[in-house]
Amino acid sequence: MDIQTDRLHMKKVLELAVKARGRTSPNPLVGACVVKDGEIVGSGYHRAAGTPHAEIHALWEAGEQARGATLYVNLEPCCHHGRTGPCTEAVIQAGIARVVAAMADPNPLVAGKGMGVLQAAGIDVTPGVLEDEARELNEVFIKYITTGLPFVVAKAAVSLDGKIATRTGKSKWITGEAARAYGHCLRDWYDAILVGIGTVLADDPALTTRLPGGGGRDPVRVIVDSQARTPAGARVLTQSSGAGALIATTAGAPPARVELLRQAGARVLVAGAGPRVDLPGLLKMLVQEGITSVLIEGGAGIHGSALTEGIVDKAVWFISPKIIGGREAPGAVGGEGVNDPSEAAELERLKISRLGPDLCVEGYLKYRGG
Repeated sequence: MDIQTDRLHMKKVLELAVKARGRTSPNPLVGACVVKDGEIVGSGYHRAAGTPHAEIHALWEAGEQARGATLYVNLEPCCHHGRTGPCTEAVIQAGIARVVAAMADPNPLVAGKGMGVLQAAGIDVTPGVLEDEARELNEVFIKYITTGLPFVVAKAAVSLDGKIATRTGKSKWITGEAARAYGHCLRDWYDAILVGIGTVLADDPALTTRLPGGGGRDPVRVIVDSQARTPAGARVLTQSSGAGALIATTAGAPPARVELLRQAGARVLVAGAGPRVDLPGLLKMLVQEGITSVLIEGGAGIHGSALTEGIVDKAVWFISPKIIGGREAPGAVGGEGVNDPSEAAELERLKISRLGPDLCVEGYLKYRGG
């Protein structure tokens, strides 16, 4: 087949894979199609960890038509035993003649070995079709499997002059409905949402997911609270949700307050001796809790700390065409900041889109000196 045909089918595969966004952690998002004589005869996607992989769904649907056909998949088929069997064995047994994979699996247990197994079995393998798109789709998995750390996204909604609230602390609503709806999609996609104690005390947020059409999955709520000041009656602890709440505190937090939070149902993680929570150390703890992605939705303090510590991978900034003004009105990023613009963290691989009256700027952090 020609490259344009391969790209067309791989685009369909990526569309299938994204259907499970927010549901497969710690596994990647994977879709697959079986194509014979130019027609898709089987398709599927990985739905959740521990369930059949995308290739298996596609092969099941294709049945006998898989013999001599081409399998398109956005991630190299696995060749190791995990919670499910190796996909390479199923592909070989089904009689697939050619496999087109968007990218190699970054998992060290696979990392090209799957393609090698297929080639050794006489299957033609074509790698690298829509690889950039495939890598972006699975940026969370790639970060987690190669570093052992969660992928971190910083999200903020600001006015045109960079304010996240008025001088009186009011922030509802700086952005419009479309931007807020996308914000809830982010909550649905990532494993955890993280805010600072300042946000909890000021706004008492529930930090749940409220999609426009209903439904959605609540992320685990993580509160950075060095002195365990979170009220036992805070909505993050009392809101009915399938997701739990984690309080990240320090060894210097008053034991009585820590015990109150535990009694209120929170899981307390001690991240550092103090006076501040050790954010890089906290990320390592969150991975142990099964969290592979974190959405930071806090205020200026937590954003400033996260950027200073260099833990943010991606930024999603909603910009409203409103000018709030006021020297006392808070901005999106606190802390000391840099001394010179040349030292600033910069976004690369930018995407700028329109959401109603607002702009959404998305990009990946490129840290500089300072």
